[in-house]
Amino acid sequence: MSHRNARLTVHGRQLLVQRVRDEGQAVAHVAKAMGISRQCAHRWVARFDTEGAAGLHDRSSRPHTTPTRLSDETERRVLDARVEHRKGQDWLGPELGLAPRTVSRVLRRHNVPRLRDLDPLTGEVIRSSKATAIRYERELPGELVHMDVKKLGRIPDGGGWRAHGREMGTTTQRMNTRIGYDYIHSVVDDHSRVAFSEIHSDERADTTAAFFARAIEFFAAQGVTIERLMTDNAWNYRHGRDLRELLARHHIAHKFIRPHCPWQNGKVERFNRTLASEWAYRQVFINNDERTDAFAPWLHSYNTQRRHTAIGGHPPISRLPSPI
Repeated sequence: MSHRNARLTVHGRQLLVQRVRDEGQAVAHVAKAMGISRQCAHRWVARFDTEGAAGLHDRSSRPHTTPTRLSDETERRVLDARVEHRKGQDWLGPELGLAPRTVSRVLRRHNVPRLRDLDPLTGEVIRSSKATAIRYERELPGELVHMDVKKLGRIPDGGGWRAHGREMGTTTQRMNTRIGYDYIHSVVDDHSRVAFSEIHSDERADTTAAFFARAIEFFAAQGVTIERLMTDNAWNYRHGRDLRELLARHHIAHKFIRPHCPWQNGKVERFNRTLASEWAYRQVFINNDERTDAFAPWLHSYNTQRRHTAIGGHPPISRLPSPI
């Protein structure tokens, strides 16, 4: 097919040549009638004279030589690093000494699936997620923070199904084993993406209020004053008296998202997915304490070292007035 801005299709070029060569019409007159320039008409007629009918078809615009293209060895390093680390171009580029855009072109050229389509543990393609073109970001840290709870099943001693497979034990044994859940409470700053997060055994209103009080202290230690909080409409957020009184004391406005629209709280929802893929499900844990112990180091790395695509490939700490 012709490119979207081409004035002539292959059939139109054939008509052009027919009118000029078979019917003997002047090139200038045919060009004017077909709405193209004389130079364009002469070019197609000359190509027909040289190559015949095959010359009227589209050619690739790819250059004959690309001296600055990466070597096959370097491209293989990029692909191998993607498989090993399952990171994006903003992380792979600096690690490999390449521009992130160069890494992105290599990945697209080899049709490497996007990270959002992969299983975080195995790297297999399992899904495709939609993206929104409407994005926003507060100008300063603390103007808006997002809060949410991520619920994760606890890991039994000896490991769960990720260690032993889904068919471990009989159905009766699985039904009679109650290991409960961990509730990861998280607050993410809209501007910097710095996250404060803790693991708790419930999501009650008093637990939520006590957690957010510590979040206020955490951000205050970084020179950030929280002005507004955004949450979903969960009971502990909508009806918790302790949280409401805490927000009133610190003069923090509370904004609720529209019901059934979790993307409005998207920054913390995206953080939940990141912690699931890069911490909770990144490796096989033998027991729940092992996974819990790995959380604090991962969170510190997320805030201080992990390159964040939405803020230009820099870690969230780079946008805070004071270091963590």
